Amino acid sequence: MPDEPIRSSAASTVAVHAPFRVAAVQMVSGPEVADNLEQAGALIEDAAAQGARIVALPEYFGIMGLEEIDKVTARERDGDGPIQRFLGATARRLGIWLLGGSVPLECATEGKVYNSSLLYDDQGRRVVRYDKIHLFGLDLGTEKFSEARTIVAGSEVKAVDSPFGRLGLSICYDLRFPEIYRAMGPADVLFVPSAFTATTGRAHWEPLLRARAIENLAWVIAPAQGGVHPSGRETHGHSMIVDPWGAVIACRAHGPGVVIAEIDPMYQARMRASLPALDHRTLAAV
Repeated sequence: MPDEPIRSSAASTVAVHAPFRVAAVQMVSGPEVADNLEQAGALIEDAAAQGARIVALPEYFGIMGLEEIDKVTARERDGDGPIQRFLGATARRLGIWLLGGSVPLECATEGKVYNSSLLYDDQGRRVVRYDKIHLFGLDLGTEKFSEARTIVAGSEVKAVDSPFGRLGLSICYDLRFPEIYRAMGPADVLFVPSAFTATTGRAHWEPLLRARAIENLAWVIAPAQGGVHPSGRETHGHSMIVDPWGAVIACRAHGPGVVIAEIDPMYQARMRASLPALDHRTLAAV
């Protein structure tokens, strides 16, 4: 692929001054890729019509199968496939930057995939690919998950400079590991496309999102799956956008829809100047 992902190690060199609108799309995806892409397309168009210049889709927006293995069956070769073609074509047609929250991409391990977040620019070109590093595992007796059974973990932190500042990529369970966000440079905008369970989401979703925003003085865009899926799995929803002070400025609790917010880079600059916590760090990054 032509994109050259950046392993973040320095702050953004892009100076952004004018406010711009962003959107987090909430879905209740099912097992049929074509149906999910149709739903996603309508929601993206809604967001673009409201002036969003960056639109982010949730984790597994293209497929939430009846079984975990279904995403392996639907995997795509890196650089081609119906989900990737949809993302590039939609970004180009609407003239927006578009984040495909996660797409199952081929890997060398039989029976597994990479869970990959793909960012496209307004010309439909893929800018960066991020493979989910932290794989979710939960055992509450009656509720069990193990992503490691079907997913190969990534190994590189990814952030990229853009017309909107430095954009940092993460996926769902990554949210629990603050060191990944510290390693981004710092980033100005953090993406957290997710499919949090209803159980963990009720307890931890909002506090974790607000914490990552506060400690990095960054905007957080968190599109989520939100509802009961055909498999019977329930996801938490509450797609939200959080500002650098930790305030939730837009949220949708349940069901398909779009949350929109305006990002003011100068507000962020004032916050970082008045509370320069990023400059006050004394411990070396891990």
